[in-house]
Amino acid sequence: MRDLYLVSVYVHLLCTAIWIGGMLFLALVVVPVLRRPELRTQAPALFATTGRRFRSVGWATLIALVATGLIQLDFRLGGLATLGDAAWWRLPFGRLLGIKLTLVALTLSLAAVHDFWIGPRASRLLEQEPASPRAQQWRAGASWLGRINLLLGLGIVALAVILVRGLD
Repeated sequence: MRDLYLVSVYVHLLCTAIWIGGMLFLALVVVPVLRRPELRTQAPALFATTGRRFRSVGWATLIALVATGLIQLDFRLGGLATLGDAAWWRLPFGRLLGIKLTLVALTLSLAAVHDFWIGPRASRLLEQEPASPRAQQWRAGASWLGRINLLLGLGIVALAVILVRGLD
């Protein structure tokens, strides 16, 4: 059982690196490159293609993060039945885990809205009518959702560190 736990921790960390790293790569590398004047005409198509590819990678990592997180919780709590104990949620670990799980749920929800509604709509509009105010509004909305999800992800990582390293 301990081997499963260690593998789940490894996969969890790897998926976290891929997901957070991917969002940072998009924000810090891809977006600035695509803003270069010589790439302006190709930018909408390149970003849409990159976004679709990262969406597949991102959702695979998010699913793996949830699965490995459940394995780790089962191991650390001695069984997931502990989650049904109201008194346990009032303990410092339970309260902090509750905050983390709330942020995870919010992140998954925002990622779904971004990846399956706002992002694709922004991409379509930017390819069809790149200079229109409507396309720019949808692009800005997609950009802000991406930023918020990155910040939520960083917050989740911070809470994970506190949960694992102690609440002293």
